[in-house]
Amino acid sequence: MYEVELKVRADHETVRERLADRGAAREETVTQRDVYYDAPHRDFAETDEAFRLRVERNDEAVAKLTYKGPLVDESSKTREEHETTVESIEEARAIVEGIGFESAAAVEKERERYALDGFTVTLDDVTDLGEFVEIETEVTTEAEVAAARDRARDLLAALGLDTDATIRRSYLGLLFEAGEAHSDV
Repeated sequence: MYEVELKVRADHETVRERLADRGAAREETVTQRDVYYDAPHRDFAETDEAFRLRVERNDEAVAKLTYKGPLVDESSKTREEHETTVESIEEARAIVEGIGFESAAAVEKERERYALDGFTVTLDDVTDLGEFVEIETEVTTEAEVAAARDRARDLLAALGLDTDATIRRSYLGLLFEAGEAHSDV
């Protein structure tokens, strides 16, 4: 599975209005806390991979374990991604740390999700970074990535957002870049 994603900084109020004008369906608002791990056998910063445990809360808490592969193109945040829900975040954490992975940093955000034209449009308010908009979809094969990316770029433009201002760095990378990464995981 490939997650095709474009991300930009944007004022949420303006984007909410544009989403409403286009008839987007508001899905939910959640808070997320992602704890990222370093691998004992390779440097994920060098290989451009990510491994995390996420706790997502709205009415109830859901825990997910996610691996994200390296970026697959030069103009988006598209990656191979594998994710599964875990029954117990505490047990998942014990397993991950038991096999030698060490927590590196945490990212906290509030996400407001909308469905529009086959995409998820997410308004993210990231602690210590500010407001962002992500447009994403999933495709099965790498051959489908370019067409999905082009459709995402069209939707970004239709929402009045600058297609030349896309950000390929993860929130974790942006936090490290800004000197704001939290290691109190």
